[in-house]
Amino acid sequence: MELILKQDVENLGFTDDIVEVKNGYGRNYLIPKGFAVLATTSAKKVLAENLKQRAFKEQKVVDEATTQAEKVAALEIKISAKAGTGGKLFGSITNANVAEVLGKEGISIDKKFINVPGNAIKRLGSYEASVRFHRTVIKNVAFEVVADKA
Repeated sequence: MELILKQDVENLGFTDDIVEVKNGYGRNYLIPKGFAVLATTSAKKVLAENLKQRAFKEQKVVDEATTQAEKVAALEIKISAKAGTGGKLFGSITNANVAEVLGKEGISIDKKFINVPGNAIKRLGSYEASVRFHRTVIKNVAFEVVADKA
């Protein structure tokens, strides 16, 4: 089944991509949730025209995402967490924690666009997370997990 995505779908594609999926996934999940529409010939023509008109606007969005990525790369991010002996954390640090720290710095990024190595960090130390600002702008952001001083 060929579909046109109306918004980004994790592990499938980005907005306005034409993707091929199994019939059940398209009929029972993507279309009812409003994530996609059928890729008919008329829908493809409309999509082509919209993409042509949007090309200039897209460059502006990419430039903004690039400046935001450079701003994040310049930050020194430290996440404090309760830790026991040997540097082992009592919980874990996930993409939500990184998103929260970036939000406090004035950079609003949804947690689903942040990829932490192993999906959860359980020890103190320095790590890198990849942050997707735009489909073409992905930046590795270094952060450090430090012991809470409480």
